[in-house]
Amino acid sequence: MRKMCLKNVFLVAVIATFSQGFVHAQYLGYAFHADAKKGEQLYRESGCKSCHGPDGRGAPKAIAGFEQPSTFPDFSKCDQTTPEVNSAYKDVIVHGGPSRGFSQIMPAFGEALSSEQIDDLIAYLRTFCTSRRWPRGELNLPRAMVTEKAYPEDEVVLSTAVNANGAPGNETHIIHEQRFGVNNQIEVDVPIEFQDQNRVWYGGVGDATLGAKRVMYSNLDSGSILSLFGGLLIPSGNRARGFGSGTTTFETFAAFDQLFKSDTFIQTQFGAELPFHTSIAPQSLFFNTAIGQSFGANHGLGRLWTPMFEFIANRDLSTAAKTDWDLVPQIQVTISHRQHIRGDLGLRIPANDTTGRQKQIVFYLLWDWQDGKLNEGW
Repeated sequence: MRKMCLKNVFLVAVIATFSQGFVHAQYLGYAFHADAKKGEQLYRESGCKSCHGPDGRGAPKAIAGFEQPSTFPDFSKCDQTTPEVNSAYKDVIVHGGPSRGFSQIMPAFGEALSSEQIDDLIAYLRTFCTSRRWPRGELNLPRAMVTEKAYPEDEVVLSTAVNANGAPGNETHIIHEQRFGVNNQIEVDVPIEFQDQNRVWYGGVGDATLGAKRVMYSNLDSGSILSLFGGLLIPSGNRARGFGSGTTTFETFAAFDQLFKSDTFIQTQFGAELPFHTSIAPQSLFFNTAIGQSFGANHGLGRLWTPMFEFIANRDLSTAAKTDWDLVPQIQVTISHRQHIRGDLGLRIPANDTTGRQKQIVFYLLWDWQDGKLNEGW
């Protein structure tokens, strides 16, 4: 029954994705080449300058005629503007601030300006951030269920896996990610597990992860981004109950993401877990890959649907070990109008060596807290 319900959810999601004017939403290869020079002229002539100021920092109240809300943008601040994709800017310009849960003082220009003029205007807005070192938001690909992406984020994620067969059990990861500087991110991951062991339920905290990620390379033109991660798994879980390894473990990986001109993307992650005491926990390697594509309603400016498929491989570095493969079909959807609240639903399926490895229903809720509070953007 669970399997049938999940299949029905995927079927409904796919039907919704390919109906009602959905188009590709991860813009990389534009058919129209925007002109920032024309955008500058539009900025000065169509009223943008009177509110946002000549330098994009915002005009004084005496000139603008209103008190700036807390969400009023400063286009010169690269940490605010570079994470945003062009389609987010375009949605607000076309439909006005309320389309993304912002103030009504931002009017709609969809009838006053053509699509090409709005693209020119966005190209000019991008020039207010004078540093080119910041990775652009177009490279912030949708979060997969297992594969960790390369882009540095400001997120809180609640990710859960529930056993779909065999002994009942579930595991929830509470993940906090926080960006600092241009290319860096810290991460804290605390797992909480509940398992039915011989008809008795046990629960507890698993091994928590403390780590840092750094972007080593990013290029918007090629659609590529590469990051390196290093962290420690603290032995906070009860090893006797199967909630932890019993030893501190060093984890490291490289994450490489590629957004193609066709708007399809692929995320790859290759790494190792190296416990300090190999007598009680083996060293292991892992390789994860996610392939997907985002589609947006309302000509790419509305709700995003992202079907993805992951290939998960793990192998202990011991003599008789085999490589365990899992398959994870899933779909992510934006929940809030501002798209800072997202959800993902999928099924993790062991593809080989299935003894003792269960199918799991997997899902998460994601909050991009840099884009707004939980009660904002609806």
